[in-house]
Amino acid sequence: MLKAIVNLFKALCANSNPGEIAHAMACGLLLGLMPKNNLLWYLVFVFIFFIRFNKAAYLLMILFGAAISPALDPLFDRLGYAFLTIPSLSGFFGDLMDIPFVAFTKFNNSVVMGSFLIGLALYIPMCLLGHLLVRVIRKYAVPALRKAPVFKTIANLPLIAKIASVARG
Repeated sequence: MLKAIVNLFKALCANSNPGEIAHAMACGLLLGLMPKNNLLWYLVFVFIFFIRFNKAAYLLMILFGAAISPALDPLFDRLGYAFLTIPSLSGFFGDLMDIPFVAFTKFNNSVVMGSFLIGLALYIPMCLLGHLLVRVIRKYAVPALRKAPVFKTIANLPLIAKIASVARG
């Protein structure tokens, strides 16, 4: 976990594309909000790993989304139920249930469907927010931290020295 955090900070300060970090944050939030006990989560998780992005930001956003997800479950349930009970889609959902292994995705669970829909709806705003956040951190926060006298004092602490060695190695 420590290595993932160090890699994220290295990526924030590096010359890598801010879009890669923003994309990873949006994908991580999508998966973090979804319940983890269904095939849909695993399919999306594996599919996203074929895309080029910052894996540290991705994993940290999955953890963040998983932390806030229980508080949002009532919202997910209401939205998922409303979507799954749309009369014009009932035949489509019935046909999906007849396909082998599709039921393992638990798409017919209102919490799974609601969290997936909200994750998709938050994807673009999270990408934009992540892009803005990376640019602000690179332009203002990193130079200010490097100039601060407190930074040099903190850099001499043993734990910080260990983190720095992990970052270099």
